[in-house]
Amino acid sequence: MSQDLSASRIPVALLRQENHAREPLQAAVERLFRACGADFAPGTRVLVKPNLVSSGNARLSCTHAETVRAVCAHLLDCGARVRVADSPAFGSAERVARACGMDEALRGLGLRVASLGRPEPLALSRGGSIGVSRTALEADRIISVARLKAHGQFRVTAGVKNLFGCVCGCRKALAHMRLGETPGAMESMVLDVMAALPPALALVDGIVAMHRGGPVRGEPFRLGLLGASAVPMALDTVLFSLLGQTPGTVPLWAAALSRGIQGADPASAAFPLDAPGDFDAAGFVIQERLDPMRFEPLRFVRGRLKSLLHRFG
Repeated sequence: MSQDLSASRIPVALLRQENHAREPLQAAVERLFRACGADFAPGTRVLVKPNLVSSGNARLSCTHAETVRAVCAHLLDCGARVRVADSPAFGSAERVARACGMDEALRGLGLRVASLGRPEPLALSRGGSIGVSRTALEADRIISVARLKAHGQFRVTAGVKNLFGCVCGCRKALAHMRLGETPGAMESMVLDVMAALPPALALVDGIVAMHRGGPVRGEPFRLGLLGASAVPMALDTVLFSLLGQTPGTVPLWAAALSRGIQGADPASAAFPLDAPGDFDAAGFVIQERLDPMRFEPLRFVRGRLKSLLHRFG
């Protein structure tokens, strides 16, 4: 009797989606969630975690506002208790949400974007600790809603790296300063944070991805892709492969493989909807030489001053 290997694989749902028009996008998000087995019982406390990286180039550097709205609308229809929050390294989530139009997009749903606070020390596998938001830790489920981006330090980022935003405020920048010179330390920290969080699902927006830079100062690339999986690393692995990358070129992927993180093996994915080969990533430019992980002290000080000006200006 032959064994159905697909039954033991992780569903990674991919869909062709050409734009962010509200009704088609809503239907696409609902279809993705069904295909990857994402059910939300009434009363479930769900943290929707967008990527609100910066108010600079916000319409491209942040998760698209309509994608976040579509996710929230589906959750509300399921009867979930929805909270939308993030913790930018500099500045407030509320300010960045205004810059990218997310506050306006969510207003009709009765939702507002908040900053993740209340840091709880998380012991790291390589020593030391980092402050993770208790708001995130106390959720029943988390949905990482990220934009697919090239990245100067991580090469490519998607659903897993976005969960690092559950670390409160400037602690992320401080981690870059403290651990950035130790090879693999930052990647290990990102995976530690993911492991500590409640069950997370990833939905990644590659309708208009970012290339030729990133995570802030990149350019748009129309890939026309939406993807979701109940195993964030599985979705990221598929997207990294689709962009022509290998574990040897993406440090976070290599770290996940070495730790045996579920989904890091490309062979573990099954595709209930579209297949990776249905998308054309030719021309997607990724920085060849990675920038140092470590933030220079002057950059940190500038960022803190900028954050204070935004808060009190």
